[in-house]
Amino acid sequence: MDSAEPIYLTRYFDVAGDRLPSQFLISQSVYVDFQKDLPPAELWKKHDKAMISFREKNENIKSMKDLLPRASSSLLDLKIEIANKILENCHFCERRCGANRKKKEPGYCGCEAVSRYSAEFLHRGEEPELVPSHTIFLTGCNFSCIYCQNWDISTAPQRGIPILPKELAHAISVRRAYGSKNVNFVTPTPHTHMILKILNALKVNIPVVWNTNMYYSEEVAKLLEGAVDVYLGDFRYGNDGCAKKYSRIPDYMRNVTRNFKIAYTGGEILLRQLVLPGHLECCTRPIVEWVLENIPKIRFNLMFQYRPEYRVSEFPEINRILTPDEIQKALEIIKKSGLEDVLI
Repeated sequence: MDSAEPIYLTRYFDVAGDRLPSQFLISQSVYVDFQKDLPPAELWKKHDKAMISFREKNENIKSMKDLLPRASSSLLDLKIEIANKILENCHFCERRCGANRKKKEPGYCGCEAVSRYSAEFLHRGEEPELVPSHTIFLTGCNFSCIYCQNWDISTAPQRGIPILPKELAHAISVRRAYGSKNVNFVTPTPHTHMILKILNALKVNIPVVWNTNMYYSEEVAKLLEGAVDVYLGDFRYGNDGCAKKYSRIPDYMRNVTRNFKIAYTGGEILLRQLVLPGHLECCTRPIVEWVLENIPKIRFNLMFQYRPEYRVSEFPEINRILTPDEIQKALEIIKKSGLEDVLI
């Protein structure tokens, strides 16, 4: 149960050790003939057909030697073009606000077409298997958590450093040379178009970690297969009511559980469950039960790092830290669950 060494991140370790290529490198090698002026429906048809080739290659590649050279017109190029079109009527996340970010209309997340980041560095505070992680903190967020610990970043999307894909790709390559085990994009969903461009500019092999609240659209889920190796997914709430109250998120469970199921078939998952004060029975327990029934072969991180931040004083019931009794009860829930790969 309490597994110090991960059981279900085997491919991640193979990519980190340069024994297997990252998914984005395989997508770079899949040739797709397409024209950028095609309507989105036609681009999606070509994408779905090309994904069949990707899955075949991904299944058959047993070492870095099996990776074919970059194609002149690739699946990753196609993913970028689709993402660019989504940007004109933004539905990267399930809010589907429809902003034309190319015309500088900010979406709900506050982001326009130009993506920004607040910091990038070798992070040693993540899960042990990720450290040192080249963590890139992107600005803006499609959630509005009243207890957000990064509120200065999430609520100020225009304050960060504008991203130039080739420059950030160079920084990723340098960090990799200095020992990073992965590149870790934090709050990535509003920046899907830019992250795909960064990956397309990359030439080094490195695991891609999508550090996410899992509230992205089904279209983005399709774009991520073939680009992302590990979904570092936050499963915060066990019902729609709590999600709506504390993060202003509509229809949380349907969208997040769908995306976890899709990620389960197309990559590896390191799931974070941040235990909230007073929310063991409404959130922690149903999340553990759902995971066991639907996606049991994942790495599960039960987290007790919650602390009152930002606007949480407006909600007295969670304006406190966890009690020792709550921590003990959460541990009992996870220990009795039968999940095999748990980090505590």
